[in-house]
Amino acid sequence: MDARRIFGNQGEDAAATFLENKGYAVTHRQYKNTYGEIDLICQDGKEIVFVEVKSRHSDLADPEDSVTQSKVGHLVRTAQEYLDQRGMGEVPWRIDVVAIEYDRGEPQMRHIEDIDIPERFW
Repeated sequence: MDARRIFGNQGEDAAATFLENKGYAVTHRQYKNTYGEIDLICQDGKEIVFVEVKSRHSDLADPEDSVTQSKVGHLVRTAQEYLDQRGMGEVPWRIDVVAIEYDRGEPQMRHIEDIDIPERFW
């Protein structure tokens, strides 16, 4: 496994613990289908939460800034396929981002809930 993947896995582990401490139940990690990959899938009450985890070592840019419109499109299609495969088309869901900065000491985490999804992806 390359260093980038190891770093990504560490970020996903930290995000999973962070979300579990907020009361979320992590149901899947690194879920993949034909449209892409979702880092974490969680349950938050009655809502399914698809979580993109972004980690950075430096403060050159905010980690969440790397969630581009293209990435959002992949997340939406991957999430919809996940729901369709399970017959969960009417279940409430959203996409969150957990941004992690390992800049100084302890990782700093930001949880961005229910990111904006442009209408063209619906």
